Amino acid sequence: MISFGLANEQGYLTNAGALIVDESPTMCSRLFCTRWNGLNKRGGIIDAFDDAEYSGSVISLIDNGEAFIKRNAKKMWRKTANSREEMPEYVERSYHEALVNAIAHRDYLIYGSEVHIDIFDDRMEIYSLGGMPDGSVIQERDPLMVPSTRRNPVLADIFNRLGYMERKGSGFGKIIGGYEFQINYDESKKPSFRSDRYQFTVIMPNLNYDVPQDLMDVQIIKLIRNDKKISTEKIADVLGVSTKTVKRHIKKMNNVRYVGSGYSGYWEIKVEK
Repeated sequence: MISFGLANEQGYLTNAGALIVDESPTMCSRLFCTRWNGLNKRGGIIDAFDDAEYSGSVISLIDNGEAFIKRNAKKMWRKTANSREEMPEYVERSYHEALVNAIAHRDYLIYGSEVHIDIFDDRMEIYSLGGMPDGSVIQERDPLMVPSTRRNPVLADIFNRLGYMERKGSGFGKIIGGYEFQINYDESKKPSFRSDRYQFTVIMPNLNYDVPQDLMDVQIIKLIRNDKKISTEKIADVLGVSTKTVKRHIKKMNNVRYVGSGYSGYWEIKVEK
């Protein structure tokens, strides 16, 4: 305990030790979780579909927080030739990293608030007390270029030893990178970050919110976004259907059109405002 920084020479728990032990004696070790009804906290007759408050060891907060997210996040899926591909609303690797960072780097000297997980129809926000340690705001910086700075080094070291986080400080990259390989991902679904002197918030979009419900629509739009000059023959080959099927499907899609003709033309996706 002493060598890890969890207790002092007299055998008393340090601040980090008090946060780690099962029966945490500090009131700062709390997590509030809410699945709100709608796009904000004013849901109407029903404000929230689910909520929970957790206290105790920071390890238990991470486990309970992830369980709450999984309980309130749905998954779509599509069949492939030999299996099926899952299409989650939220990326587990991303929200795990965001939650671990929120608990590991929160300012435990600030009383009167807690780490929050707020899930709305279109996004999830994970809020933690304490801004950037150097006083900057994350909106004005490239998150992938921010060096690792630990507000609570003992806590961060314990999380590293337990496999919850890495020492090399790649948290922002993991949160963003987890999204980039998802089927429904585009720039509008990129995680973002917001901070000021007193708080830090990670905003992770719902990957399945406001996307075409027809899975072939999703696949066609993703292929076109990756290559606006892709041919219907190539689309058909990737999707494992006939060219005729692709053309018939695109004809029914009112948000996709081909501009020009032949090899000089390109696909255009109409963005609804």
